[in-house]
Amino acid sequence: MLEARNISVRYGPCDVLREVSLSLSAGRMVALLGPNGAGKTTLLKALNGTLPVAEGSVVLDGRPLAELSRREAARRVAVVAQENETKFPVTVLDFVLSGRFAHGGAFGWERAEDIAVAERAVADCDLQNYATRLMNQLSGGERQRVVLARALATEAKILLLDEPTANLDLAHQAMIFRLVRGRCDAEGFAAVVITHDLNLAAEFADELIFLHRGGLFAAGSAEEVLSEANIAEVFGVRVLLDRSPASGSVLVTNVY
Repeated sequence: MLEARNISVRYGPCDVLREVSLSLSAGRMVALLGPNGAGKTTLLKALNGTLPVAEGSVVLDGRPLAELSRREAARRVAVVAQENETKFPVTVLDFVLSGRFAHGGAFGWERAEDIAVAERAVADCDLQNYATRLMNQLSGGERQRVVLARALATEAKILLLDEPTANLDLAHQAMIFRLVRGRCDAEGFAAVVITHDLNLAAEFADELIFLHRGGLFAAGSAEEVLSEANIAEVFGVRVLLDRSPASGSVLVTNVY
């Protein structure tokens, strides 16, 4: 579906991402991990065409991403960006409906199908009681869920999510990961998720990718990537590794 082939991204003379490859197929969920400044958001922006690549290529369904129109790309790839400014005096449902723009809808011209898709996305993100609330009346965590709902309303099969659980409580953090995992399993979605929560990544993602200093440091299953040595090298901290008593996935505990 979506592939980055040895891509490098530069800001001026500085390489911020160097020769990174990533392959995303239907049903797969990939977690991008690494410290601040490692290149995670830069990689996500390259994957959706927001940033041009200096070397290598990004390919979507067999075609260079750069050849697709913005509307065509938006129908296939939905983005939840970390820096979204969402304090607008517009209702939650109208904001989510704006995700239908790539399908031809616009404010005041929504079809019944658009409204049904938006209402499903609102319900999936546990926002049923917020549909008529204004965006500028919501907390940061509530707005974050609305932004994800808008991404789901696009019906794009590829989700690129930059810290989608930022500002969320524990219950909604797990809910978001379960929701994305469920769409991948049941509907053939594919997702790349930036997260700082190693345990959520281990629990829900098929593949974990460690970025470090702009390069790919490690990639593979949670068992392969989440070693004490890797975490110490990337994050500079000591951890203890165990297994979740509920699921058996890798469990990481920071040693303070």
